Amino acid sequence: MKIEHIAVWVKDLERMKHFYETYFEAQANALYHNPLKGFSSYFLHFKSGARLELMHRTDIDHEAPRERFGYAHIAFSLGSRFAVDQLTARLEEDGYTRLDGPRLTGDGYYESVFLDPEGLTIELTV
Repeated sequence: MKIEHIAVWVKDLERMKHFYETYFEAQANALYHNPLKGFSSYFLHFKSGARLELMHRTDIDHEAPRERFGYAHIAFSLGSRFAVDQLTARLEEDGYTRLDGPRLTGDGYYESVFLDPEGLTIELTV
């Protein structure tokens, strides 16, 4: 058994698609749009086989508290500390908010933590 994909609601589909394509080498499918439901989405495919669905619906209120029950973050394994350090520097130089790291965590991960363009938490790890 494996997880088929993870889906997140977003405010700006194009901005979020561009972010994951630029920094995480995602490949997006064609935009799916259902005008009757006001729903649009992209599936982003990663080299590892993982998929992330970015979804938008016109009737959803996107203003919610940052800390709440449910999914907390997405973690990307970059393969080395050097890769974590490189992407950390690149994201920071490009103006994205770094919350923590790079550092060695108590449970043995080397990671840094950022917010994506809409404030979702992303971990960069080895």
